[in-house]
Amino acid sequence: MLQRRPGSAGAQARRRKASETGSHEVQEGDAQGVYQLAVLLMELDTEDEDSRLLAADALYRLGRLDDAHKALLVALSRRPQAAPVLARLALLQLRRGFFYDANQLVKKVVRSGDTACLQSTLDVFCDEDRQLLQSHCHTRALAILRTRPGGDDGGAQAREAIAYLSLAIFAAGGQASESLLARARCYGFLGQKKTAMFDFNAVLRGEPGNVPALCGRALVHLALGQQKEAVDDIISALKLDTGAVVPEIRSLKPEAQSLITQGLYTRCRDLLSQRLDTEVPLSDEDTQGLLATGQTLIKLDAQQPDWHILLTDVHMAIGSYEDADAHLQKALSSTPLSAAAQGRLGLLRVKKGDLLTAVQDLQGLVGKDSRDLGFLLHLLEASERQSLAQAAAQEASTLLDVGLPAQALDFCSLAVLADEGSAQHRRARAACLAVLREFRRALEDLDFILQKHAGAVDPPTLAEDFCCRGRLLLSLGDEAGAAGAFARALELAPAPALSSLRARPGQAPTARVFQHHGQRCLEARRHAEAWTAAQSGLLVDPEHGGLKRLKGRVRREASSGCRLH
Repeated sequence: MLQRRPGSAGAQARRRKASETGSHEVQEGDAQGVYQLAVLLMELDTEDEDSRLLAADALYRLGRLDDAHKALLVALSRRPQAAPVLARLALLQLRRGFFYDANQLVKKVVRSGDTACLQSTLDVFCDEDRQLLQSHCHTRALAILRTRPGGDDGGAQAREAIAYLSLAIFAAGGQASESLLARARCYGFLGQKKTAMFDFNAVLRGEPGNVPALCGRALVHLALGQQKEAVDDIISALKLDTGAVVPEIRSLKPEAQSLITQGLYTRCRDLLSQRLDTEVPLSDEDTQGLLATGQTLIKLDAQQPDWHILLTDVHMAIGSYEDADAHLQKALSSTPLSAAAQGRLGLLRVKKGDLLTAVQDLQGLVGKDSRDLGFLLHLLEASERQSLAQAAAQEASTLLDVGLPAQALDFCSLAVLADEGSAQHRRARAACLAVLREFRRALEDLDFILQKHAGAVDPPTLAEDFCCRGRLLLSLGDEAGAAGAFARALELAPAPALSSLRARPGQAPTARVFQHHGQRCLEARRHAEAWTAAQSGLLVDPEHGGLKRLKGRVRREASSGCRLH
């Protein structure tokens, strides 16, 4: 009955009842009844300390503070270290304005180590008095923490502060966010990470947007090796109050700062890449988080070019090219200029229509960071990518014409990456690679064309692709593969294929390839393949004696019933 405080749901119901009955003495009557019952119990058993405390609580609720104080002093004389008695006396002294006495009593409660039993005790007191106790204990804890030294002494003071804060939390009914935050930090200082996490979670259950609690929990996650969860909390806090997060991160040791900043950077990069890869536009929430994170990284270290480049990319991804340019200029001030910064400059030049300069800026990423280049190209419209590819192909052609295939290669690759659907740009790169004698890489490009584009290519062009493939295989020493590619070219478009093969590798070398391949097939008794090789070779050189003899041997040795043509 005494624990139904005026602010509680039970008290509100009783006030409604009092209003309905016209009585304003219901609560006082309850307290009076409890007091009379407690006195009766003490008369029955003079050693019953619980009844004495009950009487003191009833006197408090009746407003008879001096009588309550006398009753508690009697109880204290019998139980000098009893936390429930000390806590009641402390609260009464605070109410009566005797702050020094109250402080001494609270100290005794704290040193007793028995604060957990006080929840039911404090429920008797009114909200105003509980707030006095909460404020006193919280203030005392902060004073202890301000003077806390390092080492073992610091640990002892942190534990003392925890006791005061626990009493403050009890006094507030568990809803003291500032005290919970301070206690969580004390537990963190003592290395009790999971206990600290419990207090941070308690704050966030009541206040999901509490920035200090989010930052504190992030640091505990980090200490537990949970970097993903730590970054999640930091980003949530950044969306709410960027300015409050920066000092929290700066308070960390350099190693921990690096883990947080790199985690934030990686998360932003992953989100940007994911949205571009799936072609799903950034949501308002994503954009807010990316901008807040980028700005925070710059506040932490304005000299780090990667942070400026990240914010440049965010602005480009949302179409704010002027803002992107402003941040890029800060990254461009670094020496030497990074390929990443140069690439962003190239992308902005594409947006302005300056393609010739843009290809010079972007080609630097081709050999250094193809993933980053792919990210930038995804920021362009399809028509912009095609225009960029044409400009890069033209630059490559110019360099090839003047005998600079090594310099031309990056521009060829830029054209391929910018317009992945173009077989023309892959053929140009294959040709450049062949000049550089990188035959396997050239073969990869031709095979890609033959796999992806064969159905959309006219026979003469497709025949030339097979001729090129055969020449590359021949350069790699694969004579059988070359013979198969040449034969396929002759089958698709005989006249253009003959012209190409007689030019390169030449009539005699091509005929010799067919002859050697045919002889090996005949020795392996693969008569159909040997016949095809002989027939194809005679198309290239109708007067070739070796091929004529090969054809005759195949006809003679073929088993009966074997159809050769």
